[in-house]
Amino acid sequence: MELDRAFCAVGDFGSCQRRFVAVLVGLQVYVACQSMLIVLVGAVPEYHIDQEELPRNPEELASHVHFADNFTSIVTEWCLIKQEAYKVSLASSLFFAGLLIGNITFGPLSDKFGRKPVYLTGLFFDVILGYISAFAPNFQVFAMSRLGVGIMNGGTALVSFVLTQEYVGKSFWALTGSLANMTFAVGIAFYAVLGYCIRDWRTLAFVSNSLGVFFFLLSCLLPESPRWLHSQGAVEKAEAIMHSIACGNGKERLRIKLKPLGGSGNIQDSAPGVLNLVTHPVLRWRTVILMYVWYVCSLVYYGLTLNAGEHKGNLYLNIALYGLVEVPACPLCIYFIEKPWAGRRKTTSAFLIFAGFACMLTMFLSERSGLFWNPMLLALSGKMAISAAFNTVYIYTSELYPTVIRNAGLGVCSMTCRLGGILAPFVPTMKSISPSVPFVVFGISGLSAGFLDLLLPETLNRPITETLQDLQASET
Repeated sequence: MELDRAFCAVGDFGSCQRRFVAVLVGLQVYVACQSMLIVLVGAVPEYHIDQEELPRNPEELASHVHFADNFTSIVTEWCLIKQEAYKVSLASSLFFAGLLIGNITFGPLSDKFGRKPVYLTGLFFDVILGYISAFAPNFQVFAMSRLGVGIMNGGTALVSFVLTQEYVGKSFWALTGSLANMTFAVGIAFYAVLGYCIRDWRTLAFVSNSLGVFFFLLSCLLPESPRWLHSQGAVEKAEAIMHSIACGNGKERLRIKLKPLGGSGNIQDSAPGVLNLVTHPVLRWRTVILMYVWYVCSLVYYGLTLNAGEHKGNLYLNIALYGLVEVPACPLCIYFIEKPWAGRRKTTSAFLIFAGFACMLTMFLSERSGLFWNPMLLALSGKMAISAAFNTVYIYTSELYPTVIRNAGLGVCSMTCRLGGILAPFVPTMKSISPSVPFVVFGISGLSAGFLDLLLPETLNRPITETLQDLQASET
């Protein structure tokens, strides 16, 4: 029996798989809290300095600064203002640098050693380093712990996403992938509520990190990915897990007998890795396009956020809205990518092009435009579109890579995604050349990625490739 047929037999998305997916999707709330931690933990409350001339010594400055007592942060504890203010941005940059490292390293590791052990190891150290952040005695320890949290958080999120997909039949990949991304957006809003209730930064960091302990204990009960086991030639172990899933779905009498991978697939694919993304003729072209698409998704997403998200008012409400505006993108994505006339490729392309046009049109509108042509509303619509493109490209990319190298492919694409996020804050500084230049950059980026995405093959209703040999055969 082929693996896709086996999933159909046991139930593509039965009660047993729903429990597995619930754990991994729920983990995104914890991932979101860690990703957004610095927004509140590094927030700057109102303050005043009780002398006109600023002391040059940071220790002396701290004795003359009086912060508002509505909340605490690393800024209030270590007096990170004026010449020390860069340290908050530094801690944030270290976290994103860690995400980049985690995306690069965890993908190949999970392809080689298995999804579950790499996932659990990353989550364990993510929690440990999160507690170190909460109890850090000084800024140096806090900053380095944030780098470590970024590495583990980025790698764990990547592997958990792949596990979510590989526990269910391909027909449900769009649903599970969208649920993961939607839960991340809800997690941002949850973190805002948590921050509103807990105003001490150390307590907030401790409580939000404790979610990881809960999900780690639940994750210990998860099985290894049957798709990964099957791709590695461990047919008996894959059969045992599929039989366990069948029993959990109420099909105890169903016997699962998987067909071993034909030919010398295990010999050729015994050590697939990042190098295959460059040497394999089919993967090379796909990877180049996907890297650019991921980069643009991140660049335009954060660029629109910076231009539309500098709202005045309640800090916690703004953070909640920042997450909730992404929620409608998920049902839109689910609807379109399952339609034969749209599919993965056209949906991703359409959302990218829409976001690109939104950027282009925004630069022609004034703040006094009408309600429906308001630049802010248009920018937020573009942000929703780029969020949907982000959601779709996760699912699309996981289907374009064979199982033996899926995490490595996602890792490399996520790496360029992080580069886009790092560069996005610098694009608005190009307003010094002309106010329209940033919008031109974001607009051209979105449009070019949208049209380039059309060169990729469609994956809707096509079988998942397990090995590099399967991929080559599907192209001939």
